[in-house]
Amino acid sequence: MFSVLNLQSLLGLIVIVAACWGLSENRKAFPWRLALGAIAVQAALVLVLFNPFSQSILGGINAAVGGLTVASAKGAQFVFGYLAGGDQPYSVANPPALFTFAFNVLPMILVISALSALLWHWKILKWITHGFGILFQRTMGLGGASALAVAANIFLGMVESPLVIRAYLDKLTRSELFLMMVVGLATVAGSTMVAYAAILAPVMQNAAGHVLVASIVSAPAGVLLARIIIPETAGEGGAGADHGSALKYDSAIDAIVKGTADGLMVVLNISAVLIVFVALMALINVMLGGFWLFDGPVTIERLLGWLFMPVAWLSGVEWAEAGKAGWLLGVKLTQTEFKAFIELGNVPAGAMSERTRMLMTYALCGFANIGSVGITVTGLSVLMPERREEVLGLVWKGLFAGFLATVMTACVVGALPGRIFGL
Repeated sequence: MFSVLNLQSLLGLIVIVAACWGLSENRKAFPWRLALGAIAVQAALVLVLFNPFSQSILGGINAAVGGLTVASAKGAQFVFGYLAGGDQPYSVANPPALFTFAFNVLPMILVISALSALLWHWKILKWITHGFGILFQRTMGLGGASALAVAANIFLGMVESPLVIRAYLDKLTRSELFLMMVVGLATVAGSTMVAYAAILAPVMQNAAGHVLVASIVSAPAGVLLARIIIPETAGEGGAGADHGSALKYDSAIDAIVKGTADGLMVVLNISAVLIVFVALMALINVMLGGFWLFDGPVTIERLLGWLFMPVAWLSGVEWAEAGKAGWLLGVKLTQTEFKAFIELGNVPAGAMSERTRMLMTYALCGFANIGSVGITVTGLSVLMPERREEVLGLVWKGLFAGFLATVMTACVVGALPGRIFGL
């Protein structure tokens, strides 16, 4: 049975598509077939991934995440000792206070990055990526190179995935380049995916399954919104792609070593961005400290909560919780999704409805934040320096579309009957 909240999410879908159409470079070329197809693919993927058979697979994924968490903790404790949760040299009055993001979460990214590189070298992750590429190519009419890049974004980072189609980058049209940027911002890498799941596991059932599904299902949303804003010109695009790739390793050891090095760069980047953006938000709060509005002082958190309340409501969140949910969306945009997931994980189990927590998991699961703008420009400028000016001209539109793509995914999930997710 459909409820008012389901209809609310459907309204959100319409508003998001309309907002992107308003920014379109060619409003007459609205991709109706792609719009219907992308939403259908999203709904179908959710239904397939949450049927009883797949639940056992998702349960296995949750168990695997738990195992990776324990294994990563062992490595971190060997290097950092009690700082990473090892044997404490003194009595602990407040055990939860021992959790440190730098020592308990970031080491996991190193392990997953190395493991991902190893699975790519063994061609396991490579063929999974190609499978999704074929799916997107046949269901949404993407060119081979674009379809492969979209699929790669589900498991690799927004900078690493273009390496899969590096040989075709100079052949991409403006629309295909923009599409690749948007999907990169709308999805997350496998290394960070596991970290998000670990953060949410204490307060959310099947956290790993939801995070995995969120990254997969947001890819079609990114494709649709990118094609609405910059439609493909008839007769252009469609560059083919073979099973070769510029992303290669010489051996299993080489994959582990290079994967670890790549993971270290991700860890350093995340750490630096979090330090700077959290500090900037604190600085703004200090500057706003003298102002008072309604029943409390003005802070960037309160302003973001008010600004994104309608967006959160359109995703299917009840109005009573839209303020908190809107604030989480604002934190994601300004302080990265990592900070937003930490804040979501800090909300006690009974302080937020299961539906709102689930929808926010989908809405937050993407790289679309201000810090990622610099990462995108830097990464693509290295791979295709001759198109740097074009990338600079597209990146802010890409941020807008990537941000809305994850909210669109939350709308699709919110429009489906709650019993599918055990609500």
